[in-house]
Amino acid sequence: MEQNTSSQKDTAPSLTGRAVGEFSLIDGKATAATIKAEIKQEVENIVAAGGKRPHLAAILVGHDGGSETYVNNKVRACEECGFRSTLLRFEDDLSEADLLAEVARLNADADIDGFIVQLPLPRHIDEQKVIEAIDYRKDVDGFHPINVGRMAIGLPAFVSATPKGILELLRRYGVATSGKKCVILGRSNIVGKPLSQLMMQKGVDATVTVCHSRSTTLKEECRAADIIIAAIGQPAFVTADMVKPGAVIIDVGTTRVKDASRARGWRLQGDVDFQAVAPIASQITPVPGGVGPMTICMLMQNTLAAARHEYYN
Repeated sequence: MEQNTSSQKDTAPSLTGRAVGEFSLIDGKATAATIKAEIKQEVENIVAAGGKRPHLAAILVGHDGGSETYVNNKVRACEECGFRSTLLRFEDDLSEADLLAEVARLNADADIDGFIVQLPLPRHIDEQKVIEAIDYRKDVDGFHPINVGRMAIGLPAFVSATPKGILELLRRYGVATSGKKCVILGRSNIVGKPLSQLMMQKGVDATVTVCHSRSTTLKEECRAADIIIAAIGQPAFVTADMVKPGAVIIDVGTTRVKDASRARGWRLQGDVDFQAVAPIASQITPVPGGVGPMTICMLMQNTLAAARHEYYN
């Protein structure tokens, strides 16, 4: 899952015998640092004017390694942005009823501006029931059906952090989207579906095709794309023969693959074969250091918006 990206100490992939400056790298890590500095300044302005610091809470159930790391990174990001943060930990035998009661408590806590329930949850808990129990006005993950629906028709709403981060990268790197053919690989509720809606909206104006495991013309669609966004969860799935020269490549996926050259025995691999595709692309995100840092950064943006009641009174 993409959530693991920003937590790793791997460096971005490079091309053997080729300097990084010879191809255009979309640097999510540097962009996220810039945005967090902007958020921190906004927070300090709010506090100086007598306002309260934004307060983000997170619920973590169980001890999933990726979730632990991701939540810890969120806590660290809160510190960097000048937010208050609260981390609520529970064992994986927590009942669904008790989790829903905790959600209700946070809904009613006026000091909490936004909160998340870290996914995945233990199998005995209905994730969708939990998502729908969150007050949509505090749903800074952007998963509640009200936020999803409002986003889909272009109304102000909390937008899922990974799709929002991808749009911000495209904007800040000056990637032309209007009239461009964008192929999204993957149809998840967290990335593929909301991203397809966002890429079609006025102001972005891309022509969007969503491909998935049942698509029969996937390679042909990719070869015609100006922008490929890979969120399919299969390491090195996008190969050089799937990319037309000059395409922009956004790699959302991260998978741990065996690597005997690393002391820990593994490395992170994106959904794109970076070594083969980068020389063909005009711009490309690395893994790690691309979309991953932007995901947490956009969560911070949503929390600031919640604290300022930008979308909902």
